[in-house]
Amino acid sequence: MALGAILLSQGLVTNEQLEHAAREQARGGERLEQTIARLGFASTEQVMRALADELAMPFVRLDETEFDEEAVRAVPPRLVFKLRAIPIRFEGGRLIVATSDPLRLDSFDQLRMAAGMPITLAVADDDDIGLQIKNRFGVAGDVLEALGAGDAPSAEVKSESSEADTASEASVVRLVNDLLFEAIRERATDIHIEPYEHELHVRYRIDGVMSDAGVPPTIHRFRNAITSRLKIMANLNIAEKRRPQDGRITLKQRVPGQKVQEFDLRLSVIPMLYGEGVVLRILAKNAVLVGLDELGMPQGVCTRWYELVARPHGIVLVTGPTGSGKSTTLYASLKQIVSGEVKAITVEDPVEYHVPGVNQIQVNHQVGLDFAAGLRAILRHDPDIIMIGEIRDAETANAAVQASLTGHLVLSTMHTNDSCGAATRLLDMGVEPFLVASTVEGVLAQRLLRRVCRNCAVTRPPQAGELPPDFYAGEDGLIAEAVGCRECRNSGYRGRIGCYELLVVDEQVRVEIMRRASSRAVEVAARNGNNLTTLRDSAAELVARRVTTPSEALSAVKTI
Repeated sequence: MALGAILLSQGLVTNEQLEHAAREQARGGERLEQTIARLGFASTEQVMRALADELAMPFVRLDETEFDEEAVRAVPPRLVFKLRAIPIRFEGGRLIVATSDPLRLDSFDQLRMAAGMPITLAVADDDDIGLQIKNRFGVAGDVLEALGAGDAPSAEVKSESSEADTASEASVVRLVNDLLFEAIRERATDIHIEPYEHELHVRYRIDGVMSDAGVPPTIHRFRNAITSRLKIMANLNIAEKRRPQDGRITLKQRVPGQKVQEFDLRLSVIPMLYGEGVVLRILAKNAVLVGLDELGMPQGVCTRWYELVARPHGIVLVTGPTGSGKSTTLYASLKQIVSGEVKAITVEDPVEYHVPGVNQIQVNHQVGLDFAAGLRAILRHDPDIIMIGEIRDAETANAAVQASLTGHLVLSTMHTNDSCGAATRLLDMGVEPFLVASTVEGVLAQRLLRRVCRNCAVTRPPQAGELPPDFYAGEDGLIAEAVGCRECRNSGYRGRIGCYELLVVDEQVRVEIMRRASSRAVEVAARNGNNLTTLRDSAAELVARRVTTPSEALSAVKTI
């Protein structure tokens, strides 16, 4: 009896819902119960419980199940990965195995032959099974087992051609693909591959925090093959191991229920003490552009920021550390102000998102097309709005100032700790004070704070001393607490939201800039004119709204 018929017979879905889910499943390439859950017709657990009842099998929640480690090892990892079935325990001379697909009859025979004993199947959620497999066997554990110690690529490769051959082996290709696609599934923004004397660490940066990827220790034997494979994918020189190299990889993945997604991976390889260290930045090329109202800005900040980016000329800056969402804010701003009546051109490194109606230029240092050269060329194309990926040197800074003086709105980013430090940074680059004062209209500093996981967060009264004097709880006197569950990898947080500090440059601030005042003096002038909304103000509001926790908010803003 097919799963759809079982769900119909138990009244879990209607004929129309089942037909709709079947069409969606055919397009998305996911399992039927996942499609039904995604469409909201029934939860995955409801579907799997109905299937278990129909087949007279037990349903188990693996996060609440105690595993017998000897039983887990009774089946080879390659079979566990292949069948998505994991042994739980021995019971009455039989091996209890959890599966999400009990209708797959051939799994009985393969599992029984591998274990050498009778098998009893229990039904479990496929996501739960995947999590247990990853926790117990590691990412790509089946590939590493198939390679085996005897098949491990040699640590010393004698020639470039033999190294390329090793890196192109099907098993190594699959191993690298598993690492990359697992990072994408986990919503990682960066992949770090770090060589040590007897270990190879693979870590993902998820929601701004580093976490172990969970690869088996045996991956250490394949460090050279992994690095060579990544170099081949990025068209780099695999024989060059003494100098840093940078490249790009384009990766495509079909996400269930969505179109094929294309990812741009920026690859950086640096020679280290025990081998080459690798970092990949993951950028979704066809990610959906958000609007200004979706960034999480407080209403007051959002209104004033829109007034700044809607001005006809001047410089508007976004500052913050790497990975703080500066580019996303600029893209959202462009989306808000670009229309058929204006021409907008950007020069970026790299082009992270494709914006309809905007002419975008990719920096190419090999041919001398940097930010400054691109900006000079842009001015001959009669733009109204110019976006520069980053102002990082005096040449780019001066070109941006000249562009704003000739009637253009210039949007760009800088690396400073707060909004008031942007003017000081431009002065340090050699831009004249009167030019900075007359062109910079506003500066937005931002950070990204982790959101509490909606699936497991709880509320409670704050403890004594937990909230600083300028922070406050919600109207009911409660704050959010991060607990941790499967959905958030037991971190208590899932996703991030922006925390913003907006400086609107007025006459008092311009006077301070003209006399080359410190960033502290600029801040005092802005506060006196009520033209500064600080990061602490924004962080305190997010705590009061229970979007994040006090500890997370305080980790991103400076003390009073």
